[in-house]
Amino acid sequence: MANLNGRRILVTRPSHQAGGLAQGILAAGGEPVLFPLLEISPVADTAALHAQISQLADYQLAIFISPNAVEQGVAAIRKVGLKPTCRIATVGQASAQVLRALGFDHILVPRERFDSEGLLALPELQDVAGWRVMIFRGDGGRALLGDTLKARGAIVDYATCYQRSTPLPAAIDWHHLDAITITSSEALTYLRQLITEAQLSIPLFVPHPRIAALAQQQGWQHIYPTDSGDLGLLSGLNTWAS
Repeated sequence: MANLNGRRILVTRPSHQAGGLAQGILAAGGEPVLFPLLEISPVADTAALHAQISQLADYQLAIFISPNAVEQGVAAIRKVGLKPTCRIATVGQASAQVLRALGFDHILVPRERFDSEGLLALPELQDVAGWRVMIFRGDGGRALLGDTLKARGAIVDYATCYQRSTPLPAAIDWHHLDAITITSSEALTYLRQLITEAQLSIPLFVPHPRIAALAQQQGWQHIYPTDSGDLGLLSGLNTWAS
């Protein structure tokens, strides 16, 4: 249904991940405005990552915290020439979908809340004492997942498989935007540095309560929480527009 009727929607996903949402906006009659706030690239020191991965056979669990972690982490695993024999987990359905497309089955993924808290609530991760766990992620990130697994008795290592950077912003006609989509707290923090107080009145669509809470702290006037992923954002946009 073409509910967006020519509305201009800012899409802030990294360039290589923006296509699905942009196509969905077009299909709904809107105009996507591509404005990537983060760039994703492999880590500079691949030798350290490959050395970690070479020990993966000794681990009981590998966790991929995002689609970027899946893509970059699996590429590094295959470069080392391993096929993981441990259990595979991830925090969201988008990451699980990428894992399945790469040939992984029997993935542990939350059934309702798609974040670290949701993954930690799974029955399979309650008794992990003595497990070795490798968490594939970007540079930095939340410590909750690893800290909680350590508190439950697991030995946790982080495999940093990609790095994030902030690109130089393109020129945007903020006065002629109808809405903004944002999919990470880091991207929202960078966006806030680029805009004026007046632009906090633009409707903001976010797929996670944690991002919505940060937006509220920043002073955004119209925050629309949505379900996760591109489908959740598109559903929220269409409901708002209609």
